[in-house]
Amino acid sequence: MPLAIAIALLLFAQWPLRDLAGSGNGPTQANDLAQWLFALYVAVALRHAGRRGAHLVARPDLAADTSGRFARLRRIGAALCVLPWALFLIVTATVPVWRSVAAFELFPDTFNPGYFMIKVALLLLAVLLAVQSALDLLRELHHPRGH
Repeated sequence: MPLAIAIALLLFAQWPLRDLAGSGNGPTQANDLAQWLFALYVAVALRHAGRRGAHLVARPDLAADTSGRFARLRRIGAALCVLPWALFLIVTATVPVWRSVAAFELFPDTFNPGYFMIKVALLLLAVLLAVQSALDLLRELHHPRGH
């Protein structure tokens, strides 16, 4: 939580800092730093929220039911929906991410270092979601809850 607050403050402070400092490089560096920190935070937070079952849901009354046919279908379905997309991202993003890291890619607007970290966060998100989805699917297939 403190990391999320610090990132939000960096993102919100960029415009007032730009106005105060003129066209200095400091505010853009704070913005770029906040962008890649936020990307890393989201990559880890999405997996963590999924593991804890803390995602927002359209039907909270159904989400509260952890037993029964619909709950099992939801657990398996979530893994079957997320896993293919995560694997697709891993396959298609690995080479561009590797090239970005090798070149220490800069932010295109400001030419500040660190843009490659946003791409690393994308790959990290895909890997974490793929691993979590595979584990959830295997756990459900081998030890179904409610049966």
